[in-house]
Amino acid sequence: MTNPTGYDEHRIPSDQGDVYVRDYPGAGPTLVLMHGFPDHLGIYDDLVPHLVAAGRRVVLFDFLGFGGSDKPIGASYSFEQQLGDLEAVVQGLNLGKVGLVVHDSSGIVGLDFALAHPGKMAGLYILNSAFDASRHAHWPEMIILFADPDLAALAQVFATDPQQFGWLLKWQQGRFAASLSPAQRQHFEAFIGPLIADNFIKQPSAGPAFAQMAARFYAALARNSARLGDLAALDMPVKVIWGTDDPYLTTAMGEERAAHFKKGSFHPITAGHWLQSDEPALVAKEILS
Repeated sequence: MTNPTGYDEHRIPSDQGDVYVRDYPGAGPTLVLMHGFPDHLGIYDDLVPHLVAAGRRVVLFDFLGFGGSDKPIGASYSFEQQLGDLEAVVQGLNLGKVGLVVHDSSGIVGLDFALAHPGKMAGLYILNSAFDASRHAHWPEMIILFADPDLAALAQVFATDPQQFGWLLKWQQGRFAASLSPAQRQHFEAFIGPLIADNFIKQPSAGPAFAQMAARFYAALARNSARLGDLAALDMPVKVIWGTDDPYLTTAMGEERAAHFKKGSFHPITAGHWLQSDEPALVAKEILS
């Protein structure tokens, strides 16, 4: 069910450039799907048809610097900038109340939005994603390399050598794929792996945005760890839908996340980090139920 069609395309102005948006018509509240900083909106290609078939309006967008969005030379990328991108999309399309579907690093952005705009939230759907410095997380080595200031010189070598960076991408993808079932691994290697590689290798590259976001990652985790208590005040349904075979963002981390919310619930799925691609029908069922 890849390569869905039937959407309207928009380019929404943000502070530093235009954000690329796909908008599938349907009933509200609109589901807004967000990607992390290794990839782009294509990670939802397997999930979207299930949501659209149920009659829901679905909006996806690429954060500035990724996918089809602008990649301005000299742009400054940050979690605050990504929050601005999300706010621009919600306001620009007059979406009203939204259900946010977050994954990977966009967990930080989605929860930032929910805390800043609780009145605009119809619900929150948390797939395997980051927010705080959880003791249950084991961050991917590629993220650590670019996030740790003590490794900056080594990270620069990888970032400026396409051959070495390609090797790093392939190695990291192998680590994610190792825990998948044979069928899931085959799909990952045919779809998600190339999607991520193209995001970095094809020009203009998402590399600058990735490097800047990773460099700000630990600071964002520390900031959010200090305000975990604020999550309990969010008066909205929160579903934590978690791939149990993620080798980095563990099941215990997902259970911990759900426990932070007053109306939080935990829904495990036998899948990896990109569970929306591994088991799209099951993820859709949890979102729509």
